[in-house]
Formats: sequence, C-alpha cells, structure tokens
Amino acid sequence: QVLAWGLRGLRSGVRAPSLELQCGGRILKTPTIADISANPNFPVNAFLMTLLLPVDEEFMPPIRLRVLDTRNFGYRPEVGQACVRSLGRYRCQPHGTRNPPPSSGSPPRRGLRARWVQGQGHGDTGDTEDTVPTYPCSQQAKDDDDDEDDDDDWWSKFYAAMGDTAKSRRQNNMDKLKIYSCELEAVPEFEGLQDFCQTFPLYQPGRPPTAGEDPVPVGEFKGLFRIYPLPEDPRVAPPPRHFQELPPSQPQKCLVRVYVVRAFDLPPRDRNGLCDPYIRVSLGTKTLGQRDQYVPNTLEPVFGRMFELTGTIPLEKDLRVTLVDYDLVPPDQEIGTTTIDLENRLLSRFRAHCGLPALYRTAGPGCWRDQLPPSQELERFARTRGLPAPEFSAEGTAVTFGDQTFLLSQFESGPPRHQHPGAPRERLALHVLHTCHLVPEHLETRTLYNSAQPGLEQGKVQMWVDIFPASLGPPGPAVDITPRKPQRYELRCVVWNTQDVDLADVNLLGERMSDIYVTGWLEGMEEQRQRTDVHYRSLQGEGNFNWRFVFSFEYLVAEQLCVLPQKEHFWSLDETVQKVPPKLILQVWDNDKFSADDFLGTVELELTRLPRPAPRAQDCSAEPQGTPQSPWRWQGTQLPSRFSLFRQRRARGWWACTVQEGNTRRLSGKLELSLEVLTAKEVEERPAGKGREEPNMYPTLPAPVRPDTSVLWLQAPLRTLRYSIWRQHRGRVCLALALLMLLALLLTFLYSTPGYLAMKLVNPLESLHLGGAKH
Repeated sequence: QVLAWGLRGLRSGVRAPSLELQCGGRILKTPTIADISANPNFPVNAFLMTLLLPVDEEFMPPIRLRVLDTRNFGYRPEVGQACVRSLGRYRCQPHGTRNPPPSSGSPPRRGLRARWVQGQGHGDTGDTEDTVPTYPCSQQAKDDDDDEDDDDDWWSKFYAAMGDTAKSRRQNNMDKLKIYSCELEAVPEFEGLQDFCQTFPLYQPGRPPTAGEDPVPVGEFKGLFRIYPLPEDPRVAPPPRHFQELPPSQPQKCLVRVYVVRAFDLPPRDRNGLCDPYIRVSLGTKTLGQRDQYVPNTLEPVFGRMFELTGTIPLEKDLRVTLVDYDLVPPDQEIGTTTIDLENRLLSRFRAHCGLPALYRTAGPGCWRDQLPPSQELERFARTRGLPAPEFSAEGTAVTFGDQTFLLSQFESGPPRHQHPGAPRERLALHVLHTCHLVPEHLETRTLYNSAQPGLEQGKVQMWVDIFPASLGPPGPAVDITPRKPQRYELRCVVWNTQDVDLADVNLLGERMSDIYVTGWLEGMEEQRQRTDVHYRSLQGEGNFNWRFVFSFEYLVAEQLCVLPQKEHFWSLDETVQKVPPKLILQVWDNDKFSADDFLGTVELELTRLPRPAPRAQDCSAEPQGTPQSPWRWQGTQLPSRFSLFRQRRARGWWACTVQEGNTRRLSGKLELSLEVLTAKEVEERPAGKGREEPNMYPTLPAPVRPDTSVLWLQAPLRTLRYSIWRQHRGRVCLALALLMLLALLLTFLYSTPGYLAMKLVNPLESLHLGGAKH
C-alpha cells in the first residue's frame, strides 16, 4: 500500500505535478495536483499495488519515484526523482491482526499502547512495561504545595527538571517538565515524528552529483509504504487496508507559538570572545524578532521569548529559528539556524503539536493551554486511531477505554495537591492520555547550523513549539516564560556598638588604644561602600556609633541571588549581568593619620543564611551563632541555627568579628547590629537617611554617648592633655609646678642680687641729690 500525501518544496516553475511509482515491474500513477500553490497534497492519497516480492529483504527491488510536471501541449518533464531502498522497514502485519491479549497482571498502559500501535501497522510493540504513577497526598504536603503555587512560575519547573534545586522553588516533583537533549524528531520513541508519513528528498533527474559533494534536493515527497502478505488462497477475502483513517488533506490555518528559552555553546563572534545574540523566527513570508532585543556579552544567553505567528500548513510548514549576532554597524552576523517541519508535528499520531502537561489546571501558571479539554482530546485520540470512544462514569472517576477500565484512584491516592485541579473527568482523561506514550510537556534541544560552515555545529538552543489548528477553536493562554525580573530591595544596617575590639596603637603614656571605625558594603557592590565616624581613643575596645548603612540592590527572590548589571570596561557599550549571593561585609579598622589604617577584623553575613545573633555581648563567640553548646560533653552540639533575613525581615544582636591567623580565625571583636530588609514600596513608606542624616527615622538614631577621652588630639590638644595626663599624674604635675616656681624665684633672686648690692655701695642717687643742692 502507498500513502501519497503530497509534494513539498518544488521550484516555482512547477505547475501541476503528479507522482509515478515503479517497483517490481509495476507502475503506479497518482492523480495530478491541480494547483500546487493552493494545495500541494494529492487529491487521492491511498493506493494499492499487488506485487510479487522475494521474502529475503536483500533481493527486494527498490521503489523508484518520479515527479512529472504537466505543461502545455502534453509535455510532461521530469522535475524530481528518488529511490527508496531497504524495504524491510515497511513490512508489517495485515491491518486488523491482533496480538494475544495481555495477562491480567500486566499494567493497563501496555495493553492500550499495543492496541493503538497495531492500528498503525507497526509489528512490534516492545516489551517495556510501564507502571502507572500514583501521587500520594498528605495535609502537610498539600499546605506546602499551596505555598508554592502562590509564587510558582515556569522557571521553577525548568530548574527542577535541570536538577538545580537552588533556583527552583519546588519541594515536590509532581508537575514535571521533560527536557530532551536532542531534537524531538531524534527521540527514538517518537519515530522521528514520521509515523504518519515520511519525507523523501527529491533530486534533480539526469544530473550525477559532483565528486565530493552531496546532491542538493529539489523538493520533497511526503508519503509512506506498507508491505504485508496477502492470502495465497484467492477465495479468502483480503485483509482490511491501511490508511483508512486519514486527516483532512486540505491546508489548515494554524496558530504557531514558538517558545525560545535559552541557548548555549555558541561560538564567539566579537573580539572579546563573546557575542550579542538575538532571535529571528520565520514562517513563510512572516519574520519576527527585533535586533535591539539582544542579550549582550554572553555565549549562554537566556532569552525567555515567545513568538506567535499564523500560517497555513502545509503551504508554510518550515519554521526557521535563527540566532543572529548584533553588531553596532549592520549587517549582523548569522550564528546558526534550525528548521522545524510543522506538518510532521501536526500529523504525527504522537500528538506532537502540543505537549501533555503532567497536571490539569484550570487557572494559574500551569493552566491548560490546548484547544480541547482532556476528555475531548481522549475522544479525538480514539476516533483518529479507530478505537471505541471512551465511556466515563457519571462522577467522572472511572472510564472504559480500549477494552480496559481506568479508575482515578489508580493515579491519585487522595485529593489533588495543586490549586485549580479541575473536574475529576478531565484529570482522569489526562492520566489515560499519558498511558498512550504521547509527547509530554517538554523542552527540546536543537542544534544550530550555518550555511557558511555546513555540517559544523554552531551551538544549541532549547525551545518548544505549540501548533493550534484554527478549526479546533481558540487555544488557551500562552505560557509565560519571561525571565525572572529582580525586585528592588533596601538593606538597612545600624551599627550600634562594638566591644572587645583589638587595640592596635600605643599612646604617649604606653597605653594600648584604637581609633575605631566600621566600613560596610554588599559583595559585588563595592561602589556603595560606607563608613561610620571614628570613635577615638578606645582604651577597652568599646565603640559607640549609632550609625546607619543603607544599601539598595536588585534581588531575585526565586534564585536568592543579587543581580549586578555593570560594564566590564569603560569602553563597553552594554552592561554584563552577574548574579552573586546577597552578602553583607563589615570591617573594623583603626584610624591612623600619618600611616595606613590598621585592619582589626571582619564580619561576613550571607543574608539568606544568616547566623543567629547572640542577645548579649558575653554570649558572642567566634563559633557560628545559634549553636547551643550542651553543658554535658557527651551530648555533643547541635547544628548551627541559620535563617533568611528576607523571610524574617529584621534581626538585632551581637555578631563575632574575626581575623584570619594562619589556618584559623580568631575572635577580634564583637559588633552590635540591627539588620532590616525592605521592599521598594516599604522604602517609600518608611524613608531613612544614611548615618544620622535626615530623615532620621525608623529608628531615630541619637548622637552616641562617648567618653570624654574620645577626641582627636590634633583637634583639641589641651583637652587631650587634660584627660591623658592630668587625671593620672596631677599630683606629680602640681609638685613639678611648685618646684618650678621655687626654681624661678631662686633664679630671679640670684640674678637681681649683684645689681642691688652695687646700688647700695655706690649710691648714685645720693650724689645727684647733693650736686643739685649746691647749685
């Protein structure tokens, strides 16, 4: 039997082609396609040829295909040819032959699968037995699932399928996503999606290929062959023919949704060893994709883009997905292209036009997106495969399909654990569809190729395609695969006090002291570094600050990472996005005026795994905070208690400040902090300034009460002398001043005594007085 479905990709000069098939000395001619531009399918598709063929496959003659065009004056030139060898792959049992029924102990999935596969003429159903999945349920698990559904998205499902639990918010793996490491056509269980009809390339007739080059196809023939024995007794009725249940051969208008998730292993195209890829999707004459929507400076771009096109299949059956490297000055360079035959997916009996999700939802992120609900899809599945229609019970908890009865309790051991589960009838129909080995909800990995370098891989792209014929009605909502967008957060860290900080300096009197100040920043955002004022002359390692640090950052809640867009070089045109854990780094320093500051210790606090602070400074140690030490040595210690600041929102207490000495960390001080994380809306409602600047609120920070000795000696030298010398040595100072005064009086006496004695001996005043009396 021959299924001649149609001709594809012939050059524009072909008007009305027909197919001529030769095998074993017999010739079969198909009717002419009247207008190949309007409908490239043959008006009659199924044909029967009776041949005498050898049993041994090696001696079977090939099938030769010739495509003839109809021109004026009866001229019929040959426009394409092909030769099909190895006919053993098309051998099968006559249609309607049944295998022995499965035993009672075999799973129901195998029996149903075997029956519909036999209906397609496949001789071997395989020996693999699949078990029916059941989903246990508990109240605690249901509560957890409700919490997950509140903020669940498609990316959680994707990362769960990738095994990246850090980026996935899922605690269970019920709603699964199948990720194929190859094209969907390359998955063995789906037979290349050519189970309905295969694609045979047509080549130029009469022209031998050039040595070392592969011949270039000039078109395609879509069809299929079935070879089976006929009864030797002519009085026995021939078996029923294959290809009886055929889909409409008229072109169908379809809505096509193309989901491009990401690409990886792309070749570099720029001088920096990276590229700036963007997507271009083409179907027929329609092309979507804008060059300004590129992902800069990466070889593993995450696109998260959905493109929606309309096309008429099979007139527009080849979907082309191209990655192009953006250049500042056009033209852009093509990275690679992958082509998808949409007709094969639409005609495949594996239901490749829209993957089956694991769960049925009527709303939410995982809402049913196909055109027909599962119960109608099951009826359509049975009708297209010649199976009896399914019969549901009144409650929808049982269905008879394919000579077997399925119960909802076989698949669900309790109430649905997800939100918006839908009616039991639809959930049961979806479970039965899953037993038929149809294409699940998936993500395929397609290889990119470039015509300039044929045969060489140019990277891979992960994507999937949904096809919705317009005749079946409007489809459901599209899947939102937009990349996760970070949210704006603000971290407020108030440095209250320090204790037991190392004393790095020695004053003039030989006392150890430190001029303490604290700096802080978020990891990866050193440009936001902030510092407190200086607590001068700390003699006991105590510092009082009442200083507020304010850090603004963008945070991905689902992945628990901070997003840092920054330019790698000053000449870079685009920002490169990096993701780092949210970590607060605080450092304690000793301030020096005439030399480099001395490092005293550091505190590194990862906000998603924050160690629990000590309520008092005496309880703070270099061990992880929150580790309760048992009073009995034989009981051991418990694991460190950590929490996420994004969940608790506020925390206050004492954290240990440490310094690295060799291979160990030593306690070098203690910091009293209060940490608070606020959303962008909360920041607007509760503004606060840096340090003690206005608006000084939430909380209001008063000026610290510091000892009178906390002053810089250059700014107040007398005050420094007062508190550094007078308080401790005032007795000695007073004695020294008294001795100094006595010494000054003695020196004054010794200095004035000779002059006084001379005046007494000479008495010049008396001689002047006598001389004046004589005159």
